[in-house]
Amino acid sequence: MDLTTLLLIALALALDCFAVALAACIRPGERFRGAMRIALAFGLFQAGMPVLGWLAGHTLSDLISGFDHWVAFGLLAFVGLRMIRGGISAGMGRGSPCLDATHLLVLSVATSMDALAVGVSLALLSSGILVPCLVIGLSAFCISFLGAVLGGVAAERWGKTMEVLGGVVLIGIGIQILVTHLAS
Repeated sequence: MDLTTLLLIALALALDCFAVALAACIRPGERFRGAMRIALAFGLFQAGMPVLGWLAGHTLSDLISGFDHWVAFGLLAFVGLRMIRGGISAGMGRGSPCLDATHLLVLSVATSMDALAVGVSLALLSSGILVPCLVIGLSAFCISFLGAVLGGVAAERWGKTMEVLGGVVLIGIGIQILVTHLAS
């Protein structure tokens, strides 16, 4: 696989991460730290899932491709609904869970399901995995960091509204993934 193709794949995978990071709830005053947590989690999962997909692609490709879109949709809808509920019911004070470890893990898995499928494709193409997983992970890290910082600025200004909007965006991304896979 040539470098241009790899960079385009990495960028395409990172766009979901950007949208989710932009919508993520970061507590006011913790913009850099929160953005770093999101970027590290998304970057690690985006780098690791192609490896899992690549390994599975050699043995279980039919099993993975049949339901990955449903898993991504379910995870994004679950977290999105919780964000909407939190934005409507609770304030954005110090006690607000915002993006706790559980939500971050769920979002990391949900945004990296496409990377898992890319790993399966790489295995079917008899391609190597080390360079692609590093490029994909680094791209996801950088773009997620940018999205989280931009989203953090908006959250400091509009608080609860951003949390509700973030939940709606996550559900929308989940629906888009589902529709795209079902239509093809």
